[in-house]
Amino acid sequence: MKYLNEYRDPVAAKNLSKKIKEITTKNWKIMEICGGQTHTILKYSIEELLPGEITLVHGPGCPVCVTPLEIIDKAIAIASMEGVILTSFGDMLRVPGSEHDLLSVKANGGIVKMVYSPLDAVKIAEKNPDKKVVFFGVGFETTAPANAMSVVEAHRKKLNNYSLLCSHVLVPPAINALLSSPLNKIEGFLAAGHVCTVMGYEDYIPLAEKFKTPIVVTGFEPVDILQGIYMAVQQLEDGRCGVENQYSRVVSKEGNIAAKKLIEEVFETTDRKWRGMGTIPNSGWKLKDKYSDYDAEKLFNVESIEVNESPLCIAGEVLQGLKKPTECPAFGNECTPEHPLGAPMVSTEGACAAYFHYGKINRRVSELK
Repeated sequence: MKYLNEYRDPVAAKNLSKKIKEITTKNWKIMEICGGQTHTILKYSIEELLPGEITLVHGPGCPVCVTPLEIIDKAIAIASMEGVILTSFGDMLRVPGSEHDLLSVKANGGIVKMVYSPLDAVKIAEKNPDKKVVFFGVGFETTAPANAMSVVEAHRKKLNNYSLLCSHVLVPPAINALLSSPLNKIEGFLAAGHVCTVMGYEDYIPLAEKFKTPIVVTGFEPVDILQGIYMAVQQLEDGRCGVENQYSRVVSKEGNIAAKKLIEEVFETTDRKWRGMGTIPNSGWKLKDKYSDYDAEKLFNVESIEVNESPLCIAGEVLQGLKKPTECPAFGNECTPEHPLGAPMVSTEGACAAYFHYGKINRRVSELK
């Protein structure tokens, strides 16, 4: 299959591994932003193909994982109300709030539905005029166009029973926060290709210049990631710091103009709290005043909900790349995919889930050798 098999080609991967080893003379820490990239790295044991001088650091690239606990509690509170149908993608339903999750609400009689698109939620609102239908919209820039379109569509159809619980976060401000931290040890970034498909990579250029840090827009297959690492190491070894595009088969500098216009029509930037990282200025989107009638937080009066994280969970340190999941004392003990303490263990893109799942597979493979 074009653009799939060729980017999983073991010969190409080995050649890139050799090239990376040939140019590496110093120790470098490189962070991959996307949780999908993290899973590929672990699934295909990418780190074993790299020289010992290169350390890969897993970043806050899982939108479910960085969603703050109080937003999940807000969704749970709304879903527990009479006459509400709460909809969301499947991976949000098992993410634990401070006491329970959305599936628990469903088990206790609440109406919670998994959908594949926010436009499905709009259709549910059309078919159920006697119910208040809420879509729990979580994500980076990638999912924003569809969420924006759902609001525009509801507005066009004059639906007064549809609303959006919005928890959108933006990648460039997060990179700025990570590199500004006194604890920062990251020297290069692999940027998430799907985010840049929508937004382009112009906003990364001033970050690379400000922090003297290479940023490489990278895809999600093994060859993509190895090539992205090679490009980042080349810059680091040469003393350069710019933005390069490994994912040029999909990403352009300016991104998807139509999608960006739609986002600009519906959303405006706002300060947003990130799980384990605190509030990052201008790192999220909220609905503009024009569409405030579709803001579920305001409509259901849940804006004031605040909660504390589990003291056993080190999700914040994992998301900032300060610790590996296996350094958490709860990992694989109190915290498993069946009984997660934090979102990184339950999300399909979470670093903890990747370590738990692929760590078991790799151990089995080793035992068979």
